[in-house]
Amino acid sequence: MDENRGDQIRGTTGGTASVPLSVLDLVTVGVGRTATQALRTSVDIAKLAESRGFHRYWVAEHHSMPGVASSSPAVILAHLAAHTERIRLGSGGVMLPNHAPLVIAEQFGTLEAMAPGRVDLGLGRAPGTDGATAAALRRTDRLNEGADDFPQQLAELTRFLDDDFPDGHPYARIHAVPGPVQATSPGGVQSPARPPVWLLGSSGFSARLAGVLGLPFAFAHHFSARNTVPALDLYRESFKPSAVLDAPYALIGVAALAADDEREARRQVLTGALSMVRLRTGRPGLVPSPEEAEAYDFSPMEREFVDGWLKDIVHGTADEVRSGLDDLAKRTGADELMITANAHGGEARLRSYELIADAYGLPRAV
Repeated sequence: MDENRGDQIRGTTGGTASVPLSVLDLVTVGVGRTATQALRTSVDIAKLAESRGFHRYWVAEHHSMPGVASSSPAVILAHLAAHTERIRLGSGGVMLPNHAPLVIAEQFGTLEAMAPGRVDLGLGRAPGTDGATAAALRRTDRLNEGADDFPQQLAELTRFLDDDFPDGHPYARIHAVPGPVQATSPGGVQSPARPPVWLLGSSGFSARLAGVLGLPFAFAHHFSARNTVPALDLYRESFKPSAVLDAPYALIGVAALAADDEREARRQVLTGALSMVRLRTGRPGLVPSPEEAEAYDFSPMEREFVDGWLKDIVHGTADEVRSGLDDLAKRTGADELMITANAHGGEARLRSYELIADAYGLPRAV
């Protein structure tokens, strides 16, 4: 096993947390807010996460959603790299079928050069959007081919990252730059290191593939909670030791929001629930304000959806959120929790991460 790469994957705990805590950012845009403000909030949260000892900060790829400004993870990560020094940065994830593998290898090779030793490449096989938008991204309407070809695309991307296509391969003389080729060129001093690859999923496909390949796995518990334990079990059962890992390592994305009192926490998470109602019914928009969400007249079917959705969001006071996160880690056996705090305003999100850090006694950087 490559110990250096394994060390880049495994998280470190802090304070009284039983597992490493990390952050997943969707760069949410609320009513009355701009994408510029949302991106500034992302910088503020990344700085807070770094100063309080959260292990990594990932950005998700979504498209054609007014309330989610994370369509270009690599661009956002470059911006975050310029404003942080230690925290791991990565994609949670890049939707590989939307892109040519060489492009992703070049983008993340560039990020690795900007922030050496602290970049993760999380990959998913879903489009991160609706079918029509996916067709526009890929310039094809044969969307199933992209998902079905995911293992082949992953293998190609890995070859580009490692610069090890075999002789005779059509791509043997093509190199992702920045990348390992610079270290093997005459006079080259470029580091051969490259970002560790993670597989992301919300079902069993990527869980099994990650296990078979001996890769770390990230599961989207925050929107597929019913599948979490079965997927993690499948990952562990399928796992084969590799040059990357000698044992399974799985993190789960968790929707969690802490506030100074239970009522405020409920007000904040209701905004995200209303956003999901609108998204699921073909009406995506900006994240509503707490006032708009409280005043919304939910139909019986919408109310049933919202009640089910909120059950899977850990929310309340800091102590309540800590208890909920601890229970989730114990119940799933997750090796790491990646917290996403979706709310209308950046202030509520920042406050939530600060409260969670305090609840676990995470140290403050001096």
